[in-house]
Amino acid sequence: MDGRDLVRSVKMVGSVQGLRTVRTAWRHRRADARALPPRGAERARVPGLLTGAKPGPGGGVVRFARSELRIRVAAGGAVFWAWDGAAALPSYALPGSEPEPDPRAALEPDKDGGWQVVSERLTVAVSRHGAIELRTPGGLVLRRELPPRWWEPVAGGAARWVQRSEVPADARYFGLGGRVCGARLREGTYRLWNPGPGGTSGPGDELGDLPMPVHLVVSDAGTHLFFHDNSWAGQVTLREGEEGAGSGHDRPGTCEVRMDGGPLRCWVVAGTPARVLRGWTALTGAPALPPSWALGAQHAGSGAGGEEEVRRIVAAYRERGLPLSVLHMDIGQGDGRQVFGVDRERFPGLPRLAKELREDGVRLVSAVGPAVPAEPGNAVFDGGQRIGAAGAYVRDAGGRAVRGAGRAVRVAGRAVRGAGRPGTCVYPDFTDPLVREWWGSLYEERLEQGFSGVWHEPGSLSAEPGPALPLSARYALEGRGGDHREAHNVYGLAMASAGYEGVRRLRPDERPFLVSRSGWAGVQRYGGVRSGEGAAGWHGLRASLALVLGLGLCGVPYAGVDGGGAEESDELYVRRLQLDAFLPLFRTRADMGSGGREPWESGPRVLEYAKAAFGGRERLGPYFVTLAQVARLTGAPYVRPLWWGTPGDRALRDCEDAFLLGDALLVAPVLECGTERRAVRLPRGRWYDTVTGEAYEGPGQVLMDAPLSRIPVLARAGAVIPVRGAEGGLELEVWAPPVGRTGGGLVVRDAGDGWARTAVERYTSRMAGGRVVVERDGGEEGAMPPVRVRGL
Repeated sequence: MDGRDLVRSVKMVGSVQGLRTVRTAWRHRRADARALPPRGAERARVPGLLTGAKPGPGGGVVRFARSELRIRVAAGGAVFWAWDGAAALPSYALPGSEPEPDPRAALEPDKDGGWQVVSERLTVAVSRHGAIELRTPGGLVLRRELPPRWWEPVAGGAARWVQRSEVPADARYFGLGGRVCGARLREGTYRLWNPGPGGTSGPGDELGDLPMPVHLVVSDAGTHLFFHDNSWAGQVTLREGEEGAGSGHDRPGTCEVRMDGGPLRCWVVAGTPARVLRGWTALTGAPALPPSWALGAQHAGSGAGGEEEVRRIVAAYRERGLPLSVLHMDIGQGDGRQVFGVDRERFPGLPRLAKELREDGVRLVSAVGPAVPAEPGNAVFDGGQRIGAAGAYVRDAGGRAVRGAGRAVRVAGRAVRGAGRPGTCVYPDFTDPLVREWWGSLYEERLEQGFSGVWHEPGSLSAEPGPALPLSARYALEGRGGDHREAHNVYGLAMASAGYEGVRRLRPDERPFLVSRSGWAGVQRYGGVRSGEGAAGWHGLRASLALVLGLGLCGVPYAGVDGGGAEESDELYVRRLQLDAFLPLFRTRADMGSGGREPWESGPRVLEYAKAAFGGRERLGPYFVTLAQVARLTGAPYVRPLWWGTPGDRALRDCEDAFLLGDALLVAPVLECGTERRAVRLPRGRWYDTVTGEAYEGPGQVLMDAPLSRIPVLARAGAVIPVRGAEGGLELEVWAPPVGRTGGGLVVRDAGDGWARTAVERYTSRMAGGRVVVERDGGEEGAMPPVRVRGL
């Protein structure tokens, strides 16, 4: 934490908490000064000249004078390389063992004294100076990595390093996790360190970033995903290239990655966008499949009003005809002093309340944070002290006793105390398997109270315990040991793992529902991500879309941003609801009991528009169920950039104000104040306005009406879309294909909240004799759902 973070903390949480934060930060700086020696003099190092090579399974090892490079092509097509003997494991991004090598790939001599590995999708060429070039099977260059450089402290310690690369001049960068500044990454420097409130991670960023060292590069030569598997603090500096306008003197785009420590190891996946995300999912794990009720409308509040307020909110939704599937709330003490447990004064009959709401179609989801009050007598705190030889909590670098509430509690290392929301608190070390198992068992109390899922809130000053803990804090890191510099970015991922696996053990017949405020590469295995309250103003609306798009391209398909701030204008509030209703995690927020904003609080006109947004989401419920299954099977995000199917279209690469929802729908939200007509850029093919039925031909740009009552939504010609009919059953909405062309779509029926496998039904559409014919592929038996044809 630096001075700017302290000022933001004071502004964010008030003077009392701010002073506590200042005091804690000062204490942590002293601890870091004692435990982390200064770097002192450093010795720079580069690989040097190539000295030899040794082929191996799927690749081999290339040796240089002062380093060695290991290259390995996995059976699925992903390429791994690492310097200085680093291995693919251990890694928090990979779910288990290292992928099997591709037996067809082999290390062989290349021209000019270098070596190369040729695989089905990529050729990896290594020069005699240590540069690495990635080429397509056709010989086009996707990326060129320059020889890396290390700076090693003479007195010993972690070496920092820099890796520079070049990409084609027309290339565009996307990803680096969820970035509110845009899914497409502009020129600038982006931090790889999960920020606290008000912190920034890149040019123009605000609250809400979820950094990951994963980025996509899209160019005419092809698409590839690049992952630096290193959880240390770092930064990425990007610069887009510039074409020479026919002169032949193109300036390539550049990417510079700087890390404060850790291994220099990378994974690369190349191909079409769909194939890239499929390969990335195969590498890091399939996304968790949310229960079907988690794909409906959700609402979050503080729970300050207790059971009476909860019943009032649900009744208000029902009375006004607004669908509601999930209610998120905090049931602890009003000051946040309970990680688990119930405030009996506000919630005297919580299990009964949960049962009543569940019968009414509403599930309860509880907030859970990692900050444990450091108070002997607190059941969670005392239980953690008994885990393992050193206790369950993150420790400092010393071995001294820690005092709390008047008596000494001796542990192997002193538990580090932070300035979290519950006051003086400690944090579980989720990088220890024993701690994850213990923490997961605590969720039994939430389930017994009737909750159907959890959302991980920090309970401190940020999504991670970063501002609350010193850099010298010690972690288990799966037994190898390390400090906060390495563990900070994966803390939220490890906590999600503990919660998800715990709920799965406790309720083996039900799919867990877990949403995290923070994460890292691979967090999709354990659930979704919620970025927190959206940034204020119209910029925040654009940021919400950018963040969800970026997370989807990094393998996290189920994501969303809370919408509906109390200070927003009616126009902005409606436009936010209209956008959020098409995002995977559709959740509004209003603090219960504190006059927070609800859809009906701004008059009948706003309520009418809100009902249209909520109703549209409810109608698309079967389509979202299908998209969730497709994401599980293929890694394809629900929300996709317009260039998803045609990455070679340069105009679509630069379009950031619209998105595809699956393959069938194009959504063009209104992102600027006072807009009633907006330009919409279309991918190739015919598209229908879903309200008027008017047809438009792409590629190109059209001007469409966008009154406050709705936003432009277009359907692809030939699309077969599963929707909820007027009677609540499944229907197929089919948009007429052009004459001589065919269309189609997938349908995966809702099989409940368990683990039963469901069949993927494939439908095709075609024009025959002036009518639309819809058929199920494969001669599958069973009655077809009712079909409604549109666009004729």
